[in-house]
Amino acid sequence: MKERNLIQYLILSLKGMAMGAADVVPGVSGGTIAFISGIYEELISSISNIGPGLFKVLRKEGFQATWKALNGNFLLAVFTGIAISIVSLAKIISWLLSNQPILLWSFFFGLVMASIFFVAKGIKRWNLAVLLMFVLGAGLAYYITGLPPSENTGTLPYLFFSGALAVCAMILPGISGAFILVLLGSYKTVLDAVHERDLIIVTTVGIGAIFGLLSFARLLKWMFGHYKNMTLALLTGFILGSLNKIWPWKEVLSTRSYGNKVIPVLEKNVWPWVFEGNSQLEWAIFLGILGFCLIFVLEKLASRP
Repeated sequence: MKERNLIQYLILSLKGMAMGAADVVPGVSGGTIAFISGIYEELISSISNIGPGLFKVLRKEGFQATWKALNGNFLLAVFTGIAISIVSLAKIISWLLSNQPILLWSFFFGLVMASIFFVAKGIKRWNLAVLLMFVLGAGLAYYITGLPPSENTGTLPYLFFSGALAVCAMILPGISGAFILVLLGSYKTVLDAVHERDLIIVTTVGIGAIFGLLSFARLLKWMFGHYKNMTLALLTGFILGSLNKIWPWKEVLSTRSYGNKVIPVLEKNVWPWVFEGNSQLEWAIFLGILGFCLIFVLEKLASRP
């Protein structure tokens, strides 16, 4: 566990808040923000430490040693930031999605585009295998973000599976966990369960999410440890392919209602000059550049000890 001071933990919480804000937006992954803010590998490593081994440490060495093995201060700071962001910013971002979608998507488009270069520069050596992983990641993300949603499915095993996949996407740069729930047809079921306090469904999805998070974090940690260049290439490809989902100007071909929410289920990307309505081109370009430049600010923060 790294030794940090209060200011450094505050910065970690701010990075967590940025992750939470991204997770609220369908199509933007908190994992992307974790990567560009320099905490991704530590986050994956810390999550993968959660397992039966911690109980052995707790029994033999006590709580303090267990907390240190868990990297508890780091996880607490990051997840506190995520929780604060979701609670405080969810309504604001939801309002922006409904009322100023082009400007919001433009900001995130610039931010995610810059993150492609940021993640790719971590690749120390390019070869055919690394290039193939990059193409695979880009193609897979592009394909996934273009899929039509499934019909709503509410069986408990399927919801467990949905929770596991959604949380994997949440920590995977480039793909949104909320978008995966929409694709799997579980979004309405989960949303209704939260509003109606259906503990059986919420618990099932939650257990699936924990299972997926712990399993996938271990896989990612292993991949970083053994095939770092190929893993970075795959993740860079994921981020590149996800730009298809967050292009600001879209023609909505069909929608689906989820309670009080109406979500586009089939869209087509269009150029701003053929967009039907106010394309807000000047402000969109400005916010895209702002999002792009913000990466360099986050990089400066990430470089702090």
